[in-house]
Amino acid sequence: MATRTVSAASIPTAKSLPTVDTSVADPAPLGLAAFALTTFCLSCVNAGLVGKGGDFMVLGLAFAYGGVAQLCAGMWEFKRNNVFGATAFSSYGAFWISFALLVTFFVGKLPAESIPGAVGTYLLAWGIFSLYMTIGAAKVSVPLLVVFVLLDITFLLLAAGAFESMPAVSHLGGYFGIATAIAAWYTGAKGMLAQMR
Repeated sequence: MATRTVSAASIPTAKSLPTVDTSVADPAPLGLAAFALTTFCLSCVNAGLVGKGGDFMVLGLAFAYGGVAQLCAGMWEFKRNNVFGATAFSSYGAFWISFALLVTFFVGKLPAESIPGAVGTYLLAWGIFSLYMTIGAAKVSVPLLVVFVLLDITFLLLAAGAFESMPAVSHLGGYFGIATAIAAWYTGAKGMLAQMR
């Protein structure tokens, strides 16, 4: 029977493994809280629980908390050598900033007949991004996986509602968005409380 020899060069060393920089506190609870609160408020609008024009209530929140705070959380995740967290928080922070800009400056300039296709494409693109991020979330934790599965459904329902100008489908997407926000709050709170001494 042949024996296999293992050279010292083939054994991973501490130097070759990714290390977490703990000089920066874990930014995930901040990123999840910013995502959850902003998602909750916009989803209440999408579900029809806040009256018409209520999305303007969300714009400042989307820019400052959902956008800037999450973008900062993403940059801190880069510092901690967490590629998934950095990609997720930076991207969704940019989503919220782009949403605030889209609603404030651009949607009103589109011809009315172009709005459903433009908004539907925007939401579908984010849904596609979320679908492949779900694969990464499955490797992190079950609560985070739940957040991403609910987010996938939310984006796809909102995209379908926008493309077809079907308010009932958009309202359903809003309710899934509320569920997404609750799951994100839970996940963020769990992570924060686990690190408190």
